[in-house]
Amino acid sequence: MAESVLVRCPACGRDHSYTAPTFPCACGTPLAPPVRYGALPVQVRHRSWEDSWVRVRCPDCDRRDHWPQPEFDCSCGALVRLPVDTEAAEGAGRPAEPRDADPQDAGPSAARQAAAVVRPPFRPVTIRTARDALTAAAQFLKWLGFAGVRLADDRTASGIDLRGDGVVALVDPTTEPTELRDVECLWLNSTHEDAAGALFSLAGYAQEARLRADKLGVPLFVMDLTGTPQPVNDAADTLIRTAAATDG
Repeated sequence: MAESVLVRCPACGRDHSYTAPTFPCACGTPLAPPVRYGALPVQVRHRSWEDSWVRVRCPDCDRRDHWPQPEFDCSCGALVRLPVDTEAAEGAGRPAEPRDADPQDAGPSAARQAAAVVRPPFRPVTIRTARDALTAAAQFLKWLGFAGVRLADDRTASGIDLRGDGVVALVDPTTEPTELRDVECLWLNSTHEDAAGALFSLAGYAQEARLRADKLGVPLFVMDLTGTPQPVNDAADTLIRTAAATDG
């Protein structure tokens, strides 16, 4: 799997634990865009479809295909992209292996790599419908290690979409930023049930929702249409690091 790295947002200076998403090639080989060591992340101000993809070659079948650029949403509102080693992407294309620190490497980020729970590659579910978004979030929670993840029976009454052993989740598949009330709804349910909580959004979060989630410790994730959740705040980073590993 890809290596987890500590990335500093160029807009606000906030540190994030980031792992480039791994996707299966058509032949089944797990691949991830190789992040370029030592390169500074950049803030994306104007996003385009063409710039959102990077070409990666599979070392097993030699297939060349497009993978999403490694990027994430910072809680300050900035979209942060990590530069890709294009030579490695066109060559091996496998997730980069950890290397010994080079004394010439500059900056605190290189010295503070975030530890990641070892898991098999996550296999995302392409999102075309609202039901696909629920399925993608459920698969991600299972991948984190939560057993028994399923659609909640009391969705209308509680506002919770998914339940599992020790976890509740809310999934917002709409095209509008997720609001404050959804954060508070998830927090109330997770507190009442003494369970971990996770909130997944396709369109990101309103500023008030982000601020309240940080205060309450609610993990926020955003999902692109490939169905791969990315952490938005520290609580989400912590959930990824501390959730139990699974065998599949």
